[in-house]
Amino acid sequence: MKLNIREASRDDLPHLLELEQRVVEAERAFSPDIKAPEAYYYDIEQLIADDACLLLVAEDAGAIVATGYAQIKKSKASLAHNIHAYLGFMYVSPSFRGQGLNQEITGKLVTWSQQQGVSTLYLDVYAENAPAIRAYEKIGFQPCLLEMKLSL
Repeated sequence: MKLNIREASRDDLPHLLELEQRVVEAERAFSPDIKAPEAYYYDIEQLIADDACLLLVAEDAGAIVATGYAQIKKSKASLAHNIHAYLGFMYVSPSFRGQGLNQEITGKLVTWSQQQGVSTLYLDVYAENAPAIRAYEKIGFQPCLLEMKLSL
């Protein structure tokens, strides 16, 4: 099955907001600190409008079944690279998982990032989310920093 992968538009906003809630719901298992009932991670309208960002969607019969974005950001002065791309909103609907869709979207985001002059990409993933970690390692990502937290 060949899905249509394309750049997101403002017309996609209602569907993207719904998928964002699926991401939040999936991540609640990894973080009890996520607000209930609705939490928002992204300013999706801004991501769509930002020239330094590429937000992709994958469609099956007109329905958005996967998402992902790359956003060019200024790197910390202490790092060897001046800019990097941050990947986020990486989501694949459950019935489409295991078919390489995340890998295909990520590949397109990596290519776009390289075209923007980026040589380093980052993303965040919960340490307990083993399936996601395996998927990103398969693409070539490696763990580099572990964020630690103390809740009092």
